[in-house]
Amino acid sequence: MTVSLRPLLLVLPLMLGACGSVGVGVGIPVGPVTIGVGASNNGVSLGVGTGVGPVGVGVGVSPGGRVSAGVGVGTSTEIGNSGARVGVGVGTSTVIHDPDKPKD
Repeated sequence: MTVSLRPLLLVLPLMLGACGSVGVGVGIPVGPVTIGVGASNNGVSLGVGTGVGPVGVGVGVSPGGRVSAGVGVGTSTEIGNSGARVGVGVGTSTVIHDPDKPKD
């Protein structure tokens, strides 16, 4: 099985929460999407995303039920002939559902 981190890099900003967050994540491609988990100074979240070329979009959910949607761009390179990739990406996300936010 080949594990590619490139799609994750496009979703990583989403999984790591709002701008200003720093963290790490790992993703596994499953068909046209990547499923991943990230950990940051904002906590842990699970995400799913997809991309075309260097542009990606995704959705992430924290253990508390906070849902974020995001978009990013990234680049990566293969590590030797392993099939694994490493790279960098930047992006932005927004919270689309927060169960702790009071209802108006």
